[in-house]
Amino acid sequence: MSTEHQQYSLENQAAAIAQYAATKGYEVIRTYEDAAKSGLLLKRRTGLRQLLQDVISGSAGYRAILVYDVSRWGRFQDMDESAYYEFMCRQAGIHVHYTAETFDNDGSFSSCIMKALKRSMAGEYSRELSAKVSAGQERMAKRGFKQGGIPGYGLRRMLISSDGIPKQILAHRERKSITTDRVVLVPGPPEEVVCVRLIYKLLIEQEMKVKAIARELGNRGIPYKDDAGWRYGNVFNILTHPKYKGCLVYGRTTQKLHTPCVPVPAYRWVTIPNAFPAIIDPETFDRAQQILANRPHNKPNEGILAGLRRLLAKHGKISKELIENDPSLPGYSNFRFRFGTVQRAYEMIGYKEAPRRKQIESRLRVTALKDKLIEELIRASGGRIKLIKGRAGQKDRLRLPNGRIVSILICLSNERAQGRRVWRVEPRAREHRYAVLLVLLNQSNDAVEQVFALRKPFANARYFLWPGDKYLRDATKMSNYSELIDTVDRLFPHNH
Repeated sequence: MSTEHQQYSLENQAAAIAQYAATKGYEVIRTYEDAAKSGLLLKRRTGLRQLLQDVISGSAGYRAILVYDVSRWGRFQDMDESAYYEFMCRQAGIHVHYTAETFDNDGSFSSCIMKALKRSMAGEYSRELSAKVSAGQERMAKRGFKQGGIPGYGLRRMLISSDGIPKQILAHRERKSITTDRVVLVPGPPEEVVCVRLIYKLLIEQEMKVKAIARELGNRGIPYKDDAGWRYGNVFNILTHPKYKGCLVYGRTTQKLHTPCVPVPAYRWVTIPNAFPAIIDPETFDRAQQILANRPHNKPNEGILAGLRRLLAKHGKISKELIENDPSLPGYSNFRFRFGTVQRAYEMIGYKEAPRRKQIESRLRVTALKDKLIEELIRASGGRIKLIKGRAGQKDRLRLPNGRIVSILICLSNERAQGRRVWRVEPRAREHRYAVLLVLLNQSNDAVEQVFALRKPFANARYFLWPGDKYLRDATKMSNYSELIDTVDRLFPHNH
């Protein structure tokens, strides 16, 4: 059952089934139920799935299945689905009875016609109900009431009575308890409102990219919801959603009858201007949309390649950093999206070998540094540490005398915005099983600067370390290579 209403409450169904069982001389030995579950999809019906599993496996232990009516199999949009589940039961030698239907499920022509009609009616009921609910929600939205969903950063849901009197701010996941109450959006905490306005200011006055705005908010220590970090999508949504100019929008996506969620064209949205107090005035919001529409990622491929040629003519080379810092070009990842690979875009403007040669030289330099480090570690241990050569696609590792495996992680130094120095860490998925020796290179990436024994693995596939980072605070710095065995033994006292 999907509701508690009328004859489909579990109590009413159970009572009707028990009465039918007594009339036929049956004893009910097991009950399967799906409380408050929609009948549109089998995957959410744990009770029905358990019944089918018991029937197919031959462990059911009963001779008949009593169902309240045909629609209790489900209101599937394909009427053959419920027929198939009944067929599976019959194939296993278990007869199905419908206790509230006016016909006997005896396989006769008339019962087959009635079941087909009932299955079709069950599916149509869901379609009609979905249309009525959608129409009702649209009417409420046109009156300025929010119809489900989270309010978004900088906004909150206000519960109001049927006569429009504010009652309380609803917390996350909190719902109204009175049917006649309504929900409207209102500006949220002052610090969030200030942050939203700051985002628009950074875009319009300082002409910052969306990604740069997210990074700037993080650098300023401004928290996002639940202390999560700011990301491109968070900032972009704030810059583009009309609700920040006090406009209620309903129907941007649709997901009827548990079908996949699909976007709806803008001309079909329900839009109500001035539905609640705005955080951003309409002129500022429209200016932001104009700026975003003129951003490089909206240029055609020819315009992007022309900008790449200008960058090459200006600097004599092209790099990821130069692309990211050029306001006339989209982000580095956009090139892969448009051209398949960044190298393909380079080739289209006649710039072929330089980027690949630079990468190869950097890789060879890092490999040489790592080989030299391994030699020094083995020599400092008096030969007690052994080298484990990695197979294809794997890194070389070290084996300590107690059998523990140590992975060596070389971290390149990078210069970030505002001259901030960081180290790029790219651990592999399997590395978390081993003790990790973290090797930080100097600013020119041609020598080892610091070495740490890492207590816990990195949570991300890519991470940027900065001086004083939490991972470095938890790590143990090594002053000389002869300390490796003792340091790892202290950090990891038990062998694998």
